[in-house]
Amino acid sequence: MTVTYDVEGFYAGLVEHGLIVPVGVPGAFGRGAVFEDVLERFDALVRRVGAPEGAESITFPPIVDRRVIEKVHYLDSFPHLCGAVQSFFGDALQALALAERVNRGQDWGDLLGQTGVVLAPACCYPLYPTLAGTLPAQGRLVTLVGWAYRHEPSPEPTRMQSFRVREYIRAGSAEQVLAWRDEWLQRGLDLLRSLGLPAQTDVAADPFFGRRGKLLATNQKDQKLKFEVLVPVISLTEPTAVCSFNFHQDHFGATFGIRTAGGQVASTACLGFGLERVTMALFKMHGFRPQDWPASVRAQLWT
Repeated sequence: MTVTYDVEGFYAGLVEHGLIVPVGVPGAFGRGAVFEDVLERFDALVRRVGAPEGAESITFPPIVDRRVIEKVHYLDSFPHLCGAVQSFFGDALQALALAERVNRGQDWGDLLGQTGVVLAPACCYPLYPTLAGTLPAQGRLVTLVGWAYRHEPSPEPTRMQSFRVREYIRAGSAEQVLAWRDEWLQRGLDLLRSLGLPAQTDVAADPFFGRRGKLLATNQKDQKLKFEVLVPVISLTEPTAVCSFNFHQDHFGATFGIRTAGGQVASTACLGFGLERVTMALFKMHGFRPQDWPASVRAQLWT
């Protein structure tokens, strides 16, 4: 099939085929049954590929202790992406005032207070405090899947405010985690290409905020701390990052007291497959009807 790139047309096609359901908020939508089926089958395929490594499986909620985000200095670099959770702490009279403002269509956020949690900006953040202490000689390898939130409202379907990621996190010596990350970089590229996606890798940087952020992004690229696998989904010239592979050096190890069996500050690395983005890439490349997809792709997902 001939693939064309049109943001509005692709979004309309996803809606028309019941794959996503608009909810009136940019960057948010419901997922139809067929969309979810493909997403879950891809996630299962990733887990089958990673199964020989024997990763521990942990599940966290989509919220994280606010102190964790403060401790890792997330707001120094990404204040524009953070989603703080607020709630009502007032008395009965203040509750009436709140309801009156809401019913009048007025702003009411100043009547709420900050809670002890924030929406998880990455699924792995709740994990790092639990790794505190001395690691086994072979380090630790954990896999998890969960929802992440980033304040990036957009009509472009692959740029979501809330999305799911299948992550693997490795903790150990720098040599252990770098070798692991680089192995998975090739493994992830091969996996996506085996599904008929024209995937390519590139050095990348996180979306740091402000002038200082430009320097951080340049440094991150220069040290090759982050790689992404890119697939054209909404643009041929600006392909979409569908998974990333990150080396954190000893940032989380030093912050949370994670040490190797030899007593050194541990290094960490993580990789994440954006499940909605990969699913959209499959619909873009092979069409909106999975029953019409190439037999080689269906054989891997529907086994």
